[in-house]
Amino acid sequence: MNIKKRILFPFALVAICQVQAQDAQMDAYVRDLMSKMTLDEKIGQLNQEAVSDGVLTGSVVQGGVSEKIAKGQVGSTFGIWGADKLRKLQDIAVKNSRLHIPLLFGLDVIHGHRTLFPIPLGISATWDLGLVEQSAQLAAKEATADGLKWVFSPMVDIARDPRWGRVSEGSGEDPFLGSLIAKAMVRGYQGKNLADSNTVLACIKHFALYGGAEAGREYNTVDMSPIKMYEYYLPPYKAAIDAGAASIMTSFNDLNGVPSTANRWLLTDLLRKEWGFKGLVVSDYTAVSELTAHGLGDLQTVSAKSLHAGLDMDMVSEGFLKTLPQSLKEGKVTMEEIDQACRRVLEAKYKAGLFADPYKYLNADRASKDILTAENRAVARKVAAHSFVLLKNANQVLPLKKIGTIALVGPLADSRRNMLGTWSVSGEWDKSVTVKEGLENAVNGKAKIIYAKGANISDDTTFNKKVNVFGEEISIDPKSPEALIQDAVDAAKQSDVVVAVVGEAADMTGESASRSNIDIPESQRNLLKALVATGKPVVAVLYNGRPLTLDWEDKNLNAILDVWFGGTEGGNAIADVLFGDYNPSGKLTLTFPRNVGQIPIYYNQKNTGRPYYEGQPTKFKSDYLDVPNTPLYAFGYGLSYTQFEYGTPTVSDENPKGNAPIQLKVTVKNTGKYAGEETAQLYVSDPVASVARSVIELKSFQKVFLKPGESRELSFIVNPDCLKFYNTDLKYDWEPGEFIFRVGGSSANTKSVRVNWTK
Repeated sequence: MNIKKRILFPFALVAICQVQAQDAQMDAYVRDLMSKMTLDEKIGQLNQEAVSDGVLTGSVVQGGVSEKIAKGQVGSTFGIWGADKLRKLQDIAVKNSRLHIPLLFGLDVIHGHRTLFPIPLGISATWDLGLVEQSAQLAAKEATADGLKWVFSPMVDIARDPRWGRVSEGSGEDPFLGSLIAKAMVRGYQGKNLADSNTVLACIKHFALYGGAEAGREYNTVDMSPIKMYEYYLPPYKAAIDAGAASIMTSFNDLNGVPSTANRWLLTDLLRKEWGFKGLVVSDYTAVSELTAHGLGDLQTVSAKSLHAGLDMDMVSEGFLKTLPQSLKEGKVTMEEIDQACRRVLEAKYKAGLFADPYKYLNADRASKDILTAENRAVARKVAAHSFVLLKNANQVLPLKKIGTIALVGPLADSRRNMLGTWSVSGEWDKSVTVKEGLENAVNGKAKIIYAKGANISDDTTFNKKVNVFGEEISIDPKSPEALIQDAVDAAKQSDVVVAVVGEAADMTGESASRSNIDIPESQRNLLKALVATGKPVVAVLYNGRPLTLDWEDKNLNAILDVWFGGTEGGNAIADVLFGDYNPSGKLTLTFPRNVGQIPIYYNQKNTGRPYYEGQPTKFKSDYLDVPNTPLYAFGYGLSYTQFEYGTPTVSDENPKGNAPIQLKVTVKNTGKYAGEETAQLYVSDPVASVARSVIELKSFQKVFLKPGESRELSFIVNPDCLKFYNTDLKYDWEPGEFIFRVGGSSANTKSVRVNWTK
């Protein structure tokens, strides 16, 4: 035996023994507590209440929460934050309820708590797992400083349809990258010990397949083949669970006709038995009561079905609270099922350290030390700058110089309200930095900035009313649309360059924000057309929570910088990139279509029997008559202020055998004038297999910083795990044969090497 292994083995054994001892202690504590609990108290732990002093994410708010807590009828609450507020609720549970069981406080902390980072789709565009993890760490630090211990994040749903508003909340279309980000988020939130004062319980959502909603319409049905489900949609959930995620949230959609919240195959057979998940399962907002609208029965019936399926906690519906006692009498549920769910809730609280100290996370002094600090804001600024994707930069119009005159126009250029983006429940938009402020800070009087609003985000008052549910994000200026545009044109004519800040309002994306038309709103496109007509170079700074259809913008604008929704420090980060203080390095994680008729469009599509290749005759091929098959911007795409050149990749063995890994090397050179970061992406193609395979699949990536003229040889370790896929028996394995490994700066721009791998 290797001496190093012999030395390490005892330490590993000690660690295992420590975990087993801790589990035994938890089991004994929970077992003793449950022996003292009445049926009603056990069911009470399965009930999560929404508290009205905050921004909620649904349409139901329960009353009489304090009385229910005192009766032991509440296991968890969400909807408010702040140590002083939550202490009052915890006092009721600990001092007034019979068994003094503490509450677990949760909230939708999606991309930061009070210091907001870019939306998750933007964070994923960094392709930087260290920054991803750090953003979650800081979110956990701030959340616990505000009394919270449970966050309903990360959302790991794979999505291929940008019409679905919740693509903003996820990490894009690829299961490999999505899995890595899911793990990084869980590590960031949960740290090494859930009982630490600055860690939170992560909640993986939405289980499962929610990103496959038909027509991109929120809450809609999902229908897909088993291979598609296992190969593309399930991996990020599994990765998060393998990383130790403490909880998981059910999705609103059905799977094979059975909604997730009542789907026993999903919540028990797959999640518990096949994957070994031992944590807490909570429903989404009113998902239990909504099963009635799905057609599964009345509240008592659907509540019983959900418990039997494997649901532990009912969010807001109160179906468990109101109907389980009667269902137990009627034999529709068992005492074992109630006990099992109650145990999982209590175990989550035990792991969080709440039984040791119910007030552990309710230290009001922490808020002033840990929330919205200069350090936190600096990290948010860095993450934002790294998330921006340069989509176009004709004639190197960017970076801008801090001299001359800049026309800053657009309805989002001076909008503080929209900077944070969707799912900024606890974010303080009044503390965010606008683009106007960011540019003014950057030029510091060295350049003149002329500001004009130029347009409303949208002139459609009916549409605006739907968007403005949580406050006025889209306002209608007293000036006419024509007068607004004229102001912008006048500013442009006095300037050397135009920076037009355009796109979506914050809640034009997110939950319940599906769009059938994903163009930039007409009011803003009219503004851009007028600016282009001035002949001045026009740089678009694009706010968006989804891929937009930018065919006209790509053809007519000089530069396009996608900044998603940049968060609290978004304005400063945008200035950092526009002026070249940071060279953009973001890469897309979701394909941008040319128009909605191409949707769904994604890079890892299956091979077809009649593939179309550019330049060949099109009749009787898998193509369109009116547009190319290719997207406007491909998965993995993103420009830099410099240029990177890839050499031809080589492998250590062109005829590998068995499970031994091989080494793939490629040289990347910075051939431009700016130092910058490049994300080199490794893809694999499997030309011959027992089932139709994807054209290409992402299997690895490396982010490298290079100075002008600098070269670096990158090395990738490739093993048969990169070759595995699910066959028709859902067996995950690889088959020998020829494989093509491709390396490049995007899925659409690679160089390749072939190997013949035998078993």
